[in-house]
Amino acid sequence: MSQISQIGNGGQISDLCQSNTQLVELTGTVDRLLFHNEDNGYTVLRLNPISSADAWQNDKYPMFSPDPVTCVGYILKPQAGAQIKVKGCWVNNHRYGRQFAFDVAEEILPATIESIRLYLSSGFISGVGDGMAGRIVKLFGKDTLRVLDDEPELLLKVHGIGKKTLERIQQSRAEHRGIRDLLLFLQPHGITTSYALRIYKAYGTQALKIVRENPYRLAMDIRGIGFVTADAAARKLGFEREHPLRIQAGTLYVLQKSTDDGNVYLPENVLIESACTQLDVAVDMVSEAIDFLESDEKIVREEMAEETGVYLSRYHHCEAKIAFYLQRLLHSPRSVDITDSQASVDKVISEIPMNLAPEQINALHMVTRSKIMVLTGGPGTGKTTIINAIIRLFGEKHARILLAAPTGRAAKRMAESCSYEARTLHRLLEYSPKEDGFARNENNPLACGLLVVDESSMMDCLLFYHLLKAVPLGANLVLVGDIHQLPSIGPGNVLSDIIESGFVPVAKLTKIFRQSSESEIICNAHLINQGIVPPLESNKNRLSDFYFIQQNAPEKVAHIMVDLVRNHIPRRFGLNPVDDIQVLTPMHKGTVGAGRMNALLQEVLNPNGLEVRRGDRAFRLHDKVMQLRNNYDKDVFNGDMGRIVSVDTKNFALSISFDDRVVTYEFSELDELVPAYAISIHKSQGSEYEAVVIPIMMQHYVLLQRNLIYTGVTRGKKLVILVGEDKALHMAVKNNKIRRRYTRLVLRMRPDTQYQTAREIPMP
Repeated sequence: MSQISQIGNGGQISDLCQSNTQLVELTGTVDRLLFHNEDNGYTVLRLNPISSADAWQNDKYPMFSPDPVTCVGYILKPQAGAQIKVKGCWVNNHRYGRQFAFDVAEEILPATIESIRLYLSSGFISGVGDGMAGRIVKLFGKDTLRVLDDEPELLLKVHGIGKKTLERIQQSRAEHRGIRDLLLFLQPHGITTSYALRIYKAYGTQALKIVRENPYRLAMDIRGIGFVTADAAARKLGFEREHPLRIQAGTLYVLQKSTDDGNVYLPENVLIESACTQLDVAVDMVSEAIDFLESDEKIVREEMAEETGVYLSRYHHCEAKIAFYLQRLLHSPRSVDITDSQASVDKVISEIPMNLAPEQINALHMVTRSKIMVLTGGPGTGKTTIINAIIRLFGEKHARILLAAPTGRAAKRMAESCSYEARTLHRLLEYSPKEDGFARNENNPLACGLLVVDESSMMDCLLFYHLLKAVPLGANLVLVGDIHQLPSIGPGNVLSDIIESGFVPVAKLTKIFRQSSESEIICNAHLINQGIVPPLESNKNRLSDFYFIQQNAPEKVAHIMVDLVRNHIPRRFGLNPVDDIQVLTPMHKGTVGAGRMNALLQEVLNPNGLEVRRGDRAFRLHDKVMQLRNNYDKDVFNGDMGRIVSVDTKNFALSISFDDRVVTYEFSELDELVPAYAISIHKSQGSEYEAVVIPIMMQHYVLLQRNLIYTGVTRGKKLVILVGEDKALHMAVKNNKIRRRYTRLVLRMRPDTQYQTAREIPMP
């Protein structure tokens, strides 16, 4: 597949083009719009081309007649009647036939009196219809466009144009010129149409001026344009390697990139060293940039524990406020009266049809004594039993109870196991796309006397900050999680930090109950957690729920996993290969990475049907897919999984069923999705599957850690199969060196710590 240039949201229109397709230009008049996305400029239009041998002749499609052509690409504010020049390639759509996929669209200003009249009446200029366009052209002729730009006040001579109409015409013309000039300026610098639209929406008529003066603002202000893209554009504009704006933006980039690795801050010496390497500049230049960014309140520099930490301002605000909110909540009077705690606990215990372990009984007493508590333990240790007992305990006091989890699957599992409504944290806090924030906060807190949050290890510091803002002062907060799983994908290490601080009481459940002890999955998960490699010899004469298949060749491992998912597991265990079985991989790349395994599994599990391609990904009707990022407009979040239920090639959209609802995606939005027959172990957090298949190979050595294997194994409910090298499994289980995340929440929560007050800055 050829890749000509980056198009919107990270995708390429020219992914549609075959590698041997000749690039051509078409010039013509827009006949009509078939589809246009206002947000990103994705457009399908009919073009009446100007006859040209160059336009129509290429190796694959020699000398077509210049009939109207369907063109697909990104264009700003297209209008019927406009003349444009598009550059791209011919493609074959399996349903609609030959189309022209374009990467670049350029407006051609009309030259004849008639074309100027059509241009004015096409809708580009607000308030100008056919009649008025005719009167304007009759008065000014070929000089019309110059009058519009240089002497618009002369339009007052035209019948029907007053001061208000003139203002509307001027504003419309200025906006149109602004977008056109911005696009013409940006395209040579590798920034394409869909991004140009975002830039114009962010900066308005000042967009071109702002980009010329400081292209590095794009990296900070425009989602999807990173420092590398902005830097490349800036260098083309003549910005030197040592320009202060470049070093400031690059330093922010390094700091932001570190949050992708889970850090809330960086030690100043680490930040300086990383920025110098990234930018290839001297230490004193980065130090000056840090001083400026601090004075500009983009970062916070803070001395603590004999180390200077540098934060992006919002992360410093979040971390400091988390400590403040936790202290305030812990010491506020409770709204639920449990003065008769012993009697209340005894009553609940008597109603539970099983004997509780002493540590479980201690957990029940703990929730009556403390406003905040942590409940932690591995699989099979009875966390769900205690959550249900806590719900019963507060229910006896007629308390309003709320249950929540970070992901949709975790919330659904919590609701099923507790027979009580549970919501995702984003839905609980009522995220509003329109306001770009949560409706629930200090001024509009949640209405509850008890809030239980499951899978708390998945919460990063930003989400936990927003949650604590919304917890009413009188409520009890119970954080439930397994600290031996992988930490949150986002910055912070919230649950582990809270436990380590000793600031709130922690109930640790360790006893494995009889029914759970019969499961090899659970027993082996606990062995892994203790650093013990589980027995790898499987008994073929009996059905087990845990198997290890030894194979050292990566290619053979890949084919073994495909055969397991397609044939052996469904036949022997009666499971559906798509709905019940999940391949979990340590990483995306490689022979047995998620990318390759998805392609192999898709080919055998869903080989036919309507297909849409996005880069190297194919999306087919009935495919299992996963959302890659939070999309608040669609109410779909990172890690949510669904099935494609329809592909509409006429309207360039597909529909995906997420549990109980169907969500529509335009083809231009498919970069938010990936096929999900195989996903990373990180992405599986908070989910459980009937069966999981996990490759363990030495090629994953960088990620071979105990908590990774433990997390993967504990995702399986009925069956876990590891395939790969026993050497790799031994390495992973023995490796308990968890890479440090730079956070200071532990220090902030200790009573002897004087932490800096968070600045009151607007939060995203």
